[in-house]
Amino acid sequence: MADPYDLVVIGSGPGGYVCAIRASQLGLRTAIVEKRATYGGTCLNVGCIPSKALLHASELYEEAGHGFARMGIKVSPELDLTRMLAFKDEGVKGNVDGVAFLLKKNKVDAFHGTGRILKAGRVEVTTAAGERQVVEAHSIVIATGSDVARLAGLEIDEEEIVSSTGALSFAKVPERLLVVGAGVIGLELGSVWRRLGSSVTVVEYLDRILPGMDGEVASALERLFSKQGLAFRLGTKVVGVERIEGGLDVSLEPAKGGAQDHIEADAVLVAIGRVPFTDGLGLDDVGVVRDARRRIVVNGQFETNVTGIYAIGDVIAGPMLAHKAEDEGMAVAEILAGQAGQVNHDVIPSVIYTTPEVASVGKTEDELKAVDVAYTVGKFPFTANGRAKVNRTTEGFVKILADADTDRILGVHIIGANASELIAEAAVIMEFGGSAEDLARTCHAHPTLSEAVKEAALAVAKRAIHM
Repeated sequence: MADPYDLVVIGSGPGGYVCAIRASQLGLRTAIVEKRATYGGTCLNVGCIPSKALLHASELYEEAGHGFARMGIKVSPELDLTRMLAFKDEGVKGNVDGVAFLLKKNKVDAFHGTGRILKAGRVEVTTAAGERQVVEAHSIVIATGSDVARLAGLEIDEEEIVSSTGALSFAKVPERLLVVGAGVIGLELGSVWRRLGSSVTVVEYLDRILPGMDGEVASALERLFSKQGLAFRLGTKVVGVERIEGGLDVSLEPAKGGAQDHIEADAVLVAIGRVPFTDGLGLDDVGVVRDARRRIVVNGQFETNVTGIYAIGDVIAGPMLAHKAEDEGMAVAEILAGQAGQVNHDVIPSVIYTTPEVASVGKTEDELKAVDVAYTVGKFPFTANGRAKVNRTTEGFVKILADADTDRILGVHIIGANASELIAEAAVIMEFGGSAEDLARTCHAHPTLSEAVKEAALAVAKRAIHM
């Protein structure tokens, strides 16, 4: 048998492939195990990348149909859904092929098949054809990501009742789409199909959209979505779906109890969240501890209770975000190489790629109130930003929360165009413990949307210029 690897990573999503590449860069002999034929995990194959392709394409389609004329551009767009889906697939292929190139370039050995841990240091890989081989390594990193959360009574067939995967590939635009769950996935994909012609109704068990998001931002976004044409049924639960002639009959009930009613749909998207993918890995057999939510329990070094077995990304506690998994993958590789790898989990941005976008980093007002932290608020609307005015992207605002005593920035929340890019400077200054004053005194180019971030920092001290 060949000499053991220094590291074997199970899963080639953003956390897994980044971990493997970084480990190889640091001189560790590394292998990766992937059950798919292509690399990149859920994110690149059926998650982040294809959904962003459809969001981008559908935004341009709607802008061409409703916005170009106001700028003196006369066009009559026609939807070619087959070509749009092919555009999405081309983007996916480019990304997964890129990961394959990077793994090969960094001399990471790949094993295609399902990985199962036999014991510390030994991973069994079973191919699709049923062939088995054992890979030995001094350390194992579990980076198997997450799976779709299921809703009792709704059997997903990926045709009429779909998960996020099926919602990326509808053969035709559903005339009536019902989305179960007003979280990130439901709102992003619901907005795609609304732009392409669906009548979209979003059903949410809670009495608000985007649980965990800053309350003011969530309320503003709900109003904007309603204005765009999304219908919301909040405080409502789906209790069943029956196939009828011409579509689906969806049974609804108030979350707090009450009379049942019905809504008809052509397709139902189940988007109630994701769950860690930790089954089938042999964890119970080797004694790896999981919590009540089936997440793998790790210490500050990402190591499980079993020496030599580590875990990162969606399978451990924390937000299920690709960039969080990437940073953890780099950190654990550095730890295994004897360096001081770490992740600041207090400064991990989150983004919703709707129109307008939403991005946040750090604490929300509710979180600060819950722990009795005194804070000040600086807010600046995009209606007062010169670039937003000429771009016709004036919806939304920037909100900065700063410690009332030290002025240190505790949280930043943005709703508006390019929020996903604007949040980066907030994350950088928070990583270095910067204050609202530091941000306010940093020169920002004019005219840019980023000036709204500076103005919000000025507003913390009630001295915004352009408001």
